[in-house]
Amino acid sequence: MAKLAMIVFFVFSVLLNGMCSFSVSSAGKRCLLETSAVMNDETVKFECKSSEVVVENLANWIESDECVSSCGVDRRSVGISSDSLMEPRFTAKLCSSACSQNCANIVDLYNNLALAEGVVLADLCKVQQSMPRRAMSQLLSSGSAAGPISAAQAPLSAAQASLSAAQGPSASVACAPADI
Repeated sequence: MAKLAMIVFFVFSVLLNGMCSFSVSSAGKRCLLETSAVMNDETVKFECKSSEVVVENLANWIESDECVSSCGVDRRSVGISSDSLMEPRFTAKLCSSACSQNCANIVDLYNNLALAEGVVLADLCKVQQSMPRRAMSQLLSSGSAAGPISAAQAPLSAAQASLSAAQGPSASVACAPADI
């Protein structure tokens, strides 16, 4: 029986690490993939952890492969950062209708990251569509935020919340595996 528990724990851990980034726990907190060095070894261990960033109107969510692809994000992303907003190809995918109209969770995350940098994502997308290089200079000239991001700054709109409900949550999401 102990061997079965070990196998279940391993599969659960691998699944969560592979699906961690862009997921929201049952408590409504963003999950994030973090790394740590393993003692006496040069390998890096990946762990799915719960952040303190609370998502309004969304819980138990594992982002779909379609949205990950449409928005140009990577499930192997470590931490939460606005750095990718500086990349024109990423911003073009994020601002595409396939992402912006269908992937409320990812749009909400990057909207909050942009706000933390002093930029409104919708405005950045408008500039990006007509003048991609200017969009990057707008982000660069915005300065940096005074504090950490908070999903409460810009909660999901009613349309985004209904889209999220239509996509369907997973049964129960925990960012870190439970003790067995």
